[in-house]
Order: sequence, then structure tokens, then C-alpha cells
Amino acid sequence: MQIQCGIDIIEVQRIKNAIIELKDKFLNRVYTEKEIEYCEKKGINKYEHYAVRFAAKEAIYKAISNKIKKTAEWRQIEILNDENGRPKAILKMDLDCFIDVSLSHVKDNAIATCIVYFM
Repeated sequence: MQIQCGIDIIEVQRIKNAIIELKDKFLNRVYTEKEIEYCEKKGINKYEHYAVRFAAKEAIYKAISNKIKKTAEWRQIEILNDENGRPKAILKMDLDCFIDVSLSHVKDNAIATCIVYFM
């Protein structure tokens, strides 16, 4: 078994600006339908939720990039929540691994870390 880790931090305003300027073009390139549905339910805090998912995708990509042959598409990494509200990562690519992800966000910043266990 091999273990890799990843971390990313992003300013919420950067994601908010991209969503406002590019609208669906940005949303549909980066996020899955389920992610968009989840974030849109968060009202005025939705940009924090979008930003933290962006950070999680970046952190995961950093951890798996040496195991994949080409650049992953944003939507191949999906960040959802389980029935208890705990974040979970779903990879939509052929990679035998388990990912533990942790997310945190405040008004201005979002951060995500991950540990990837390769089988």
C-alpha cells in the first residue's frame, strides 16, 4: 500500500468571481450536478461551499497526479457529503484507492486536505 497526501487553500472571492463572470461555463466545467445542487442550497454561503470543493479537487489531484497518465478533468473528482454530513470524495476514473478528505472554510478562505491510500 502507498499513501499520498495533498492540501490546497483558496480565496473564496476567486471562486465567487469566476462563478459571477463565467456562470454556467465555469460551474459545468468544474462541478458535477450533485455538487452544484448541494452548494446552491447554501444560500449566501454558497461560494464558501464551492470554494472548498475546488480546494478539495486540487488537493486530491496533487495526491494522485503521479498515478494517472493524463490530466484529470475537474468533474472526475466529486466531493459530496455522506448521511452524517462528513465529506467524501468520489473518483470517476480507473484508480484503485481510498481517499480521506477534510474540508474547512470561513468567509474569505477555504482549505482542504486529503490522504489517499493506494491499494
